Amino acid sequence: MFDNLSEKLQGVFKKLRGHGKLNEGDIKAALREVRLALLEGDVHFRVVKDFIEAIHSRAIGQEVMASLTPAQQVIKIVQQELASLMGDGEPKIHLSGQPPIPVMLVGLHGCGKTTTAAKLAVYFKERHRFPYLVPADVFRPAAIEQLQLLAQEAGIEFYESGPEETPLEICQRARQRALAGGYDLMFVDTAGRLHIDQPLMEELREIKDQLRPKEILLVADAMTGQDAVNIAKSFNDVLDINGVILTKMEGDARGGAALSIKGVTGKPIKFIGTGEKLDALEVFHPDRMASRILGMGDVFSLIEKAQASFDEQKTEELERKLRRDAFTLEDFRDQIRRIKKMGSIENILNMIPGIGGLKDLKGIQLQERELVKVEAIINSMTPKERWNHGILNGSRRLRIAKGSGTTVQDVNRLLKQYTHMLKVMKKLRKGGTKELHKMLRF
Repeated sequence: MFDNLSEKLQGVFKKLRGHGKLNEGDIKAALREVRLALLEGDVHFRVVKDFIEAIHSRAIGQEVMASLTPAQQVIKIVQQELASLMGDGEPKIHLSGQPPIPVMLVGLHGCGKTTTAAKLAVYFKERHRFPYLVPADVFRPAAIEQLQLLAQEAGIEFYESGPEETPLEICQRARQRALAGGYDLMFVDTAGRLHIDQPLMEELREIKDQLRPKEILLVADAMTGQDAVNIAKSFNDVLDINGVILTKMEGDARGGAALSIKGVTGKPIKFIGTGEKLDALEVFHPDRMASRILGMGDVFSLIEKAQASFDEQKTEELERKLRRDAFTLEDFRDQIRRIKKMGSIENILNMIPGIGGLKDLKGIQLQERELVKVEAIINSMTPKERWNHGILNGSRRLRIAKGSGTTVQDVNRLLKQYTHMLKVMKKLRKGGTKELHKMLRF
């Protein structure tokens, strides 16, 4: 995410730090490079112009010139202006009122709208809401089937439309079904097209008039850069959207859409999609994103991910097992699954200040593949073998290797790592439970 832009901006600031005291010429030269980096990142030219002017007016004043650390002051100003550019504080999603509360998702074909509808339902289900998914895209029958499969995967209720129902009829009957079923949120996946056209906009306007949704969220592909911005402007002109969800952010190395949408449309980015899985949806925090772009990490998001993935009760249970010397290969596998639930290792590392900007992270993909391999090996064991690794003789190891698609050497390596970890845990336990307690709680 933002790799190209981050690399260039961090290069500019590295040079700036080498100057010691700064004069106006140094700041102007740095801002020229920042301007070029943003334009190359496909940020809207008018947004870039306003952004550079805002930084220049602040950076030339006493706040920077009289500072003992002028470069750091400039970076702080850039971080604040970047956050302001993308929004002011955490964008709110308004879901109060008489249930079922309709949320309408709009966007062009291929932007990830159907998957995003399911992701939103999962996100709010995890926060103790009762979502209902509504397929109103009769233009593309495969979208209905796709949403139904995603709903089944996530364990979320889904409105099964009839073959002759119009989008308006679907929305009307789905609302009645949701009301009768006690659902408080209704996520409506509307039709898309390859390009914006009049019939699409008329259909969406009719749905809006009938449902009176609390939120109309545009789903846009971040990787399309300025196209995403232009699409957002077009939908906003017709529907007066409440906000934007940018999908495929994990593949957006430039950042043009994320940095331009608020400035061009006046509407905030509310969520970002960071992967294909149903839990790969994040609330968009402009200040945190600005810190990520500048290589300062995002500790708050990392803590939130850890808290969501690591259940307090399970952590205490694990602690008891470690004290009793009862940590099995099954527990080892559970810990791997909990780590994987937080997202990719690369994404986690990018949230840690000072690590995201490092170039020597080429082994990360390899490490992630190793985690998949370890889980496959443990899955190929019997429950008895997972509980007691001491019975794993040569023939059992060969069977496990064949069952997991790995080699006996891979199985041996895992067992060596596991037994080494048990020894380390034993030392920690002897050193006192306080250190063990701290380690388990991150």
